[in-house]
Amino acid sequence: MRISVPSIPKVVLSATSPARTITPAAATERIAEFLAPGNVACITGAGVSVDSGIRAYRGDNGRYLNPNYKPIFYQELVDPTAKGFAFRLLLRLRSYLGYKPVKDALPNTTHYALAALQYTSLIKKVITQNVDGLHHKALADVWDPVTAGERILELHGTLHKVHCNHGHTVDRNTFQARLSATNPQWKAFADSLEVTGQKPRTNPDGDVVLEEGVRYDTFKVPECPECLLEDRRNSILKPDLIFFGESLRQEARDRSYADIESCDRLFIVGTTLATYSAFRLLKHALELKKPVLMLNVGPTRADSLEQVEKIELPSGLILRDVVRNVLGVNAMEEANVRRMLSSGVVQPPLDDDD
Repeated sequence: MRISVPSIPKVVLSATSPARTITPAAATERIAEFLAPGNVACITGAGVSVDSGIRAYRGDNGRYLNPNYKPIFYQELVDPTAKGFAFRLLLRLRSYLGYKPVKDALPNTTHYALAALQYTSLIKKVITQNVDGLHHKALADVWDPVTAGERILELHGTLHKVHCNHGHTVDRNTFQARLSATNPQWKAFADSLEVTGQKPRTNPDGDVVLEEGVRYDTFKVPECPECLLEDRRNSILKPDLIFFGESLRQEARDRSYADIESCDRLFIVGTTLATYSAFRLLKHALELKKPVLMLNVGPTRADSLEQVEKIELPSGLILRDVVRNVLGVNAMEEANVRRMLSSGVVQPPLDDDD
């Protein structure tokens, strides 16, 4: 079976119809008008996290940014042969080196603007394709993890947990510490990258691009300690996320559909919808006659759908103003909202060889 990176259909990318020109002020007013009735569901993608320093998969032209980079697919990850073992070793090293930049990333102005809209209940549910946990970080001071988990669905899982193929789950920081203890030479290598600032290019899933010729066969993955207690040796562990080629968990799929069904309208931010698990949620909303507004720069899989209203502007440029517009004076009188609207980094990744 041939598995490939999800992409936008070529017919969409080759379309020549220009986006409707709109000023930031007009866009702010239109989005505020759309959100004002409340009970909104919001789908977000990698574009939302770019200002936090996490690269998106696709650029403003909608094309995959790094065609020479090959992610590890689920079928390779669970392959029981020696080839599968080698793939898991490569993934674990790449993920080990790439996790820290994602772990250390901070919510940006878009995360906090959406957090303010959630906190004030205009947005009831956020369905994010991102696995970086930044939506949770933006609400950590006002919501406990249970409340955040009920209001934010991480459709593709999270980088911040690891599980083995027998269901044992461990916090990612604990797992990283185990890997460091097992691989002191790679821990030293990672530390040297930190000191010199020569950080490898990190992708949204916490995977990195390694230079040609890097020997990864010296990297060791410790056995799952819970499996050892059950008299079983098992080193097949993976981040608690959905890999390319892996089926969406039924629980996540059911909940995402329920979130769309319970909302009155759908707001889509920072995603090309190239991944079908998100695109079908848009299709479901349209089947249910829900109004849909999209805020994204560049081509998307939804561009051929006349029912979708699209605004082509960076979310970080206008979303805080949208919150101020839709909430009025209350936006500055409520201390938590006021704090959110003055928070957020703007640290997009440096240009590289993309």
